[in-house]
Amino acid sequence: MKKLLIALLCAGLMVSSFAGCGGGGGGSSAPAADNNAPAADNNAPAADNNAPAADAGDAAGDADAADVNDDGTVNNPEAVKVDENKLVFWSLFSGGDGGFMDQIIADYNATSPTKQVQSIMLVWADYYTKLSTAVAANKGPDIGVSHQSRLAELRQNGVIVPVDDAAAAAGVNWGNFGQVLQDGVTFEGEKYAVPLDVHAEILYYNKDLLEKAGIPLEADGSVKIADFADFKAMLAKAKDANPDGTAFSLPMTGDDPWRMWWANYFQVGGTPILNDAGDQVTMDKAAAVKAAEDIYSLYQEGLIQAGIEDHQKYFQGGSAVFELGGTWAIGVYEGTDGFNYGGMTYPKFYNNQSSYADMHTFILPFNKSRDEADTNASMEFINYATSTGENVWAQSGQIVSNTEILNSDTFNSLPNRAIYKATADNAVFAPLTPYYGAIKDIMIKCCDTIWSGQTDATTAIDDMYSQIETAIL
Repeated sequence: MKKLLIALLCAGLMVSSFAGCGGGGGGSSAPAADNNAPAADNNAPAADNNAPAADAGDAAGDADAADVNDDGTVNNPEAVKVDENKLVFWSLFSGGDGGFMDQIIADYNATSPTKQVQSIMLVWADYYTKLSTAVAANKGPDIGVSHQSRLAELRQNGVIVPVDDAAAAAGVNWGNFGQVLQDGVTFEGEKYAVPLDVHAEILYYNKDLLEKAGIPLEADGSVKIADFADFKAMLAKAKDANPDGTAFSLPMTGDDPWRMWWANYFQVGGTPILNDAGDQVTMDKAAAVKAAEDIYSLYQEGLIQAGIEDHQKYFQGGSAVFELGGTWAIGVYEGTDGFNYGGMTYPKFYNNQSSYADMHTFILPFNKSRDEADTNASMEFINYATSTGENVWAQSGQIVSNTEILNSDTFNSLPNRAIYKATADNAVFAPLTPYYGAIKDIMIKCCDTIWSGQTDATTAIDDMYSQIETAIL
């Protein structure tokens, strides 16, 4: 565990080490072990949904010690009173999908399993730091969640263990997971996680406002968009029809505009950010600049209203014609009375259909005190959640990983799913590198300076390239 403790110390030092793009600063040579917020759920709307909550004992016990927030997340998960007869599951599903995971746990606990599950929901921004710290102190949970993009980092730092033996004992059918998903959790021939879903950025639209703007829907309920120029022309019409709101709901900082840049970069024809070995930057600067300049034009021309912070709530409130957001918001939107919206796969703006996505996966955190019985019981829950439980998870809006559920009438009869599930097939996932946390942080910070007009795209991309080179040394 020595390498995990060293990584945590390095992570604490790294937060202040990234210089802003356009200022000529460089990055750090050490991986940003756990200081970057996960890419999937950070902007999920906080509005109520109709998913029933599990009686899983979340944040039970001494609320003051656990430091429970209004949304049920806890700041001090190790202080939560746990039932010694239950498996402890640390979750980061604090957005629109959280209630559906609660339901899966409640349903599982009702099956009289070997061991029931108690869920503790952490603040997403702190999740990876707290998980790594707890594991280093041998106080980690029995079961955890990780984005696929963070697995390489967690594996290198000794936070997670291989799942192959436990999966075999629990009867996990790997044939129900596509090869791309299996490859995303496999390192040197061993699997370190079981896929739960692919969560992607898709294009949402307010059907009532589209009608007002004179923008028609296709027979399948999607919007026909020829290319990026066509989309801009559409946004101009939407802006005229919605003068008190915005044509396109997107913040000016953070993950979501960067996710749009990521998709567009690969659509333009951009090459992988790193080579296969992960030791050389191979980003195509020209493609990166092109993708960035086109997105910046949306801000510059007022097609995205300035000052939007929670772009999903803004869309949910009926103030935006279009929105780029995660599939995890679907459950909330479907529970919003009178909200006439649609969702479709990320559009083909340029040369191909590339899109941004990540995966949620279940992991077994390292715990030298956990016996084989608890390890196998933990995997029994994971097997349930990624098979039977996927029928519930599908209602959250996520693109489920289990192909039996994904191809079922149950999934495809849900609103919009058949339209946008192809996004997963076109997804460009993060490189399998333990430095991805640092790389993502660099990319977002550099892109933020472009959206704000602080730095021109060419300068920001040059800085991005050089800082990534430094980060992987």
